[in-house]
Amino acid sequence: MLSAHFDFMGFFLIIIPLMAAVILHEVAHGVAALYFGDPTARDAGRLSLNPVRHLDLFGSFLLPLLLKLSGAPLLFGYAKPVPVNFVRLRPFKTGTLAVASAGVIVNFGLAALSAVLFRIGIHFRHTFLGAFSETMMLVMLQLLFYSVTINVVLALFNLIPIPPLDGGRIVTALLPVRLQIKLLPLEKFGMVILILLLLTNSLDLLMTYFVTPLIRWLIPLPAGLL
Repeated sequence: MLSAHFDFMGFFLIIIPLMAAVILHEVAHGVAALYFGDPTARDAGRLSLNPVRHLDLFGSFLLPLLLKLSGAPLLFGYAKPVPVNFVRLRPFKTGTLAVASAGVIVNFGLAALSAVLFRIGIHFRHTFLGAFSETMMLVMLQLLFYSVTINVVLALFNLIPIPPLDGGRIVTALLPVRLQIKLLPLEKFGMVILILLLLTNSLDLLMTYFVTPLIRWLIPLPAGLL
């Protein structure tokens, strides 16, 4: 049973930008794969923005809920990975690097866009109050704040060089073939390792030295605003 103090509204405001972040992340992988010659994601109907095609019950809902309840420093989620046949990518190395980095690039772009909109909302909040209620303004600012936070976390988390994360694929693509072969078996254990790291607060360094400074640089938050 959930705690009586569980903030359902706060969790709802987090889930909306989280869904947008993970869906666009996966679609970006599929679009990049199609550009470099692999139509697998397109043929599977995964280039759609329809959430039903992408969301994963555990990764998109239960994992964020568990992390929030456990007080983990990183709130993280994921969608069902888009199918990519890397063998069909041409040129292979460039295509692999492009597909692996596409989702991260989109998340950084969403974080930057959300930060710009957040700054505009803060700067003109008194003007906007003529068109929106104070409550509505606060909700919009919270959504944008969570969008910045979630997209920064998702981008930096995916850059951790552990397969099957994007960082792992990027590093693998840059390595000689003999080293790639040695890393491949790690992929089937990678997600389990990462979930354990999340649930045991073992990624505090990522939060302290990368996530928090970048978020504060993107949106210097006035004290007591949110």
